[in-house]
Amino acid sequence: MTIDLRTMSADDWRSWRSVRLAALTDAPGAFGSSLHEWAEAPEERWRARLSIPGAIDLMAFDADENAPVGMATGTLGDDNDSRAQLTSMWVDPTVRGRGVATVLITAIARWAVSIGAATLALTVMPDNLTARRAYERNGFVVSGEPGALLPGGQRELVMLRDLGLQGPVCD
Repeated sequence: MTIDLRTMSADDWRSWRSVRLAALTDAPGAFGSSLHEWAEAPEERWRARLSIPGAIDLMAFDADENAPVGMATGTLGDDNDSRAQLTSMWVDPTVRGRGVATVLITAIARWAVSIGAATLALTVMPDNLTARRAYERNGFVVSGEPGALLPGGQRELVMLRDLGLQGPVCD
C-alpha cells in the first residue's frame, strides 16, 4: 500500500469530520473527546478544530484507493517551547500493521523538528496496549510525568520521543 499524506485546512472539514467520527466510533475510549460531543457539531466547530494556530492536521490516504486510512495532529506544546504534542492519532483497523502509523508519526516528528521542538509528546490510555506498542516502536518511551486523571483514578500515560533519535523501527 502506498500512503499519501495530505495536510488538512479548515476548508477540508468535511473530510476530517468523516475520519474523526470513524475514529471516535472505532475507539471511543482512546480519545479525550467523545462521539457524542462531535457527532452533531456545526461546521464552525469543525473549521475551528482545523484552524488551531501553529498546528498541523494530517490525513493518510491509501493512494491506490484514494481512501482515507488515518489521521494525526501536531500542536505546539502548552507551556514548553521545546515540546510539540501528537494528538488525534488514529489508523483505520483495516490497515493497521501496514505502516500507516509510522508514516503519520514520522511526518508529525519532522514537522515538530521544523518548528524547533526537541521532544514530541503524547498521551495514551493505560489499557491501550496496541497503541502503546506502536508508539514504542516509533521511539516513544513512557515518562514519569503524570497524565490527566481518568475516571476510576487511573491516569493517562505520557509518552515522549526525543527528536534527536533515529526514525522508527517498524509499524
